[in-house]
Amino acid sequence: MDQPHTSPDLSNVRRPIGTANGLPNSHYIDPDVFAEERQAVLCDNWAGLGVGADVPQIGDAKPVTFLGMPLLLVRDRNDQVRVFQNICRHRGMILVSEPRKIEGAIRCPYHSWCYSTEGKLVSTPHVGGPGQNTHEGIDKNLLGLIEVRSHIWMDVVWINISGTAAPFEEANADLLARWAEFDKPLYHGGFGSRFELEVNCNWKLAVENYCESYHLPWVHPGLNSYSRLEDHYHIELADKYSGQGTLVYRQLKGEDGNSFPDFEGLSDKWDTAAEYITAYPNVLLGVHRDHAFAIILTPQGPEKTIEQIHLYYAEQGTDSELRARNTAQWKEVFEEDIFVVEGMQRGRHASGFDGGRFSPAMDGPTHMFHTWVAGQMERHRAPLAAE
Repeated sequence: MDQPHTSPDLSNVRRPIGTANGLPNSHYIDPDVFAEERQAVLCDNWAGLGVGADVPQIGDAKPVTFLGMPLLLVRDRNDQVRVFQNICRHRGMILVSEPRKIEGAIRCPYHSWCYSTEGKLVSTPHVGGPGQNTHEGIDKNLLGLIEVRSHIWMDVVWINISGTAAPFEEANADLLARWAEFDKPLYHGGFGSRFELEVNCNWKLAVENYCESYHLPWVHPGLNSYSRLEDHYHIELADKYSGQGTLVYRQLKGEDGNSFPDFEGLSDKWDTAAEYITAYPNVLLGVHRDHAFAIILTPQGPEKTIEQIHLYYAEQGTDSELRARNTAQWKEVFEEDIFVVEGMQRGRHASGFDGGRFSPAMDGPTHMFHTWVAGQMERHRAPLAAE
């Protein structure tokens, strides 16, 4: 007989960093805990789904599966990106099975119910019988597509599936203020500036690795040769975000000595600095004087993650050869991390591992993320415990 699921104790996780343990193994390998996190951590907060560049033109639609849910990214007739559940309100049929342009309406392939790109049900052929396209029992005003709460920032499409989070601008006010200088048009570098990595690890391990610079000398020796460990600083705001910054950013130069154009209006800090922040729960962001990137972590279960990487520039039409070099450079850096996060994932199957310990000097950003996850889980469990 299966044993009932017991929620792991998180009290050690929320201790001060000098005495805290990391999250228990079950948070990386247990399907039951993954299901809890799905709701408490990912659905109840503003999670990253995709980017606006996924649907660049009016009428573009892209189906996306997120945590098993069929969703649809659409750029509507008013040039607004929307997220809907990718199902017909009639019998739950998938509406769009591959990326395409919506020329007229979103038509269900089953019984041809049709929806506008704003989600309104506009046509129900034969719903009242042959040749009768209306019926008093079918109120079109009540049967539009189910829209998922969404927001666009840094071109990332953020969604709050539960609908219970504070407004995005409120929930992320501190990060928006920190990076207010980058609140301007970002231009996607095109097909060559996007790539995916499939990683055999829990999504949180990708966050934990990204948050800290401690591993640079051993995992990224090329990067560490000019942006050294001692050039980095921690970025920490409890319950909001964490990451790292560097005081030494080296611009990529072409053979002619040219570099990407800078974002306009940046303060002197950004002449040499760059920052890399995790916006909790699952979006990794990087900003530099001449380009930015977004990495959206899409969990595929407890032990597999898809990393969607997108690079952005200050202007359209930047040098294509330089963009290709920049993509290749970042891909190399991110691929260098794969053996680490996959190795830690395998390590989570060691029954004697207690979550590990943190360096009080070097692991602050990662400990902060663990503390936030533990807090989200405790918030989610509190009503259940009271029953």
